[in-house]
Amino acid sequence: MTRTFTQGVHHVGLTVPDLEQARAFFCGTLGFAEVGGVPDYPSIFVSDGAILLTLWRAEDPQTARAFDRRINIGLHHLSLAVADDAALEAAWAAVTAHPGVVIDSPPGPIGPGVSTRHFLVFIPGGIRLEFATPFA
Repeated sequence: MTRTFTQGVHHVGLTVPDLEQARAFFCGTLGFAEVGGVPDYPSIFVSDGAILLTLWRAEDPQTARAFDRRINIGLHHLSLAVADDAALEAAWAAVTAHPGVVIDSPPGPIGPGVSTRHFLVFIPGGIRLEFATPFA
C-alpha cells in the first residue's frame, strides 16, 4: 500500500488588496466566520466550518499586480462546494448582488455530459471564485 502523507487541505491563503472588502464578501455575503488573523501582517482568517481561508493584505495594494490565470503560475481559481442546485442558485443570487462582483461564467454544467453545475465570478479585489455542486 502506498503511504499518503496528506489529509486534505489545511487552509488556502489568498492575498487581497483590501481586508475590509474581503471580510464584507466572505463574512457578510457568504456567512463565513472570522476566526483569527495577524494584525501586524495584516490578515484575517475566515471559515465556513469546512474550509479555512487566510486573507492577507498586499503590502502596497496600489502597486500590486493582479494575477492573470493564463500567464502566471499559481492559483487559477478557488472552488467552493455547495450542497445542490438549490444552494447553487441561492449562492448565485447572494454573490451577484454583492457590489463589485464581476461575472465570469453564469450557472451551468461544468462540462459536456456532466451533471455537476457551477458558476465563476471575480470577487472584489480580483480573485476568481467558483461555486460548484458535487461532482457526479
